[in-house]
Amino acid sequence: MSQNHTDRSSQEDIEWCYDAVHRVSRTFSLTIAELEEPMARDICVGYLLCRVADTIEDAGHVPPAVQAELLRTYSRVLDPETDTTIRTFREAVDEWIPESKNDDWRVVDNAGRVVDVFRGLDGRSPETIRGPVRELVDGMAMFVDRYAEEGGLRIQTLEELEEYCWYAAGTVGTLVTGLVSHEASDEQVEQMEANARSFALLLQLVNVAKDAATDMEEENNVYLPLELLNEQGLDHGDVGDTGHTAALVPVIEAVTERAEGYLDGAQNWLDAMPETRGNRLSAWAIPFLLAVGTIRELRDRPADVIEEGNVKITRQEVHAVCQQFVGDDDPSLAELRSKIRKRPLHEY
Repeated sequence: MSQNHTDRSSQEDIEWCYDAVHRVSRTFSLTIAELEEPMARDICVGYLLCRVADTIEDAGHVPPAVQAELLRTYSRVLDPETDTTIRTFREAVDEWIPESKNDDWRVVDNAGRVVDVFRGLDGRSPETIRGPVRELVDGMAMFVDRYAEEGGLRIQTLEELEEYCWYAAGTVGTLVTGLVSHEASDEQVEQMEANARSFALLLQLVNVAKDAATDMEEENNVYLPLELLNEQGLDHGDVGDTGHTAALVPVIEAVTERAEGYLDGAQNWLDAMPETRGNRLSAWAIPFLLAVGTIRELRDRPADVIEEGNVKITRQEVHAVCQQFVGDDDPSLAELRSKIRKRPLHEY
């Protein structure tokens, strides 16, 4: 194992965590760049804790039974009521870490650094982060167990898809709500708690729609519900097959429509958000608006999900969205949402 807990300072571990997020996630890199301390550190560490679990769940070379047990072990590491150590997890996962590690597996390889920073966070942060992260990890383990004989996830219904999306992304809404609620009004907390699910499901359902073919090819996971595929005379094995593009388009459109249905709730969540503890509206408004742009692209060219592998918005539009939050005054989310829904923001 590559970790050495004796020769590193806490500041070195914190700096490593920030660098790791920038390497593994463009979207969360944008988010964290907008935050200030202590929120930036809390979100950085919370995200990396989730990324460890996500990498294990997506690992096609790891047998499902092993994946599930690794996830359960990792959850116990985060449970202060057990004596399972991070070393126990690292010893269990070590044989499955590829010899040539990508950035995601480097995070798994350095899980001890992430856990060390997590345990050193200030105040209520560890307690607030722990619950949502463990819910994500335990939910992933449950889904891996559910489809162990399939060798990969095979979502059956829209209801099950939303259940999975909650475990995979619900952490975002509940974790952020929890971190800012200590310095928010009762009204703000109530509105955020009522709409946190919408924000999480919006982001994850957009990911499911735009990455459907890639998820099948790279992870052997099919999140497009079988009930929708069956309506088009398809099954899970047809996802990603360009010969079935025309039949797959209505399925992509149905998931996109489901995501779009959560836009209002997600905006209500943002509208209630206080800018406390270094939190900034821009950190969460940017991914919200990027989701609006991605929905637009999915509406305009759903076939590209199958024929090109995914659907993305351009770097020019990402830059244009980020530029809206430069300065002291936050722009109108409703106006930006309306404009982006019609055409890319940088084209105005």
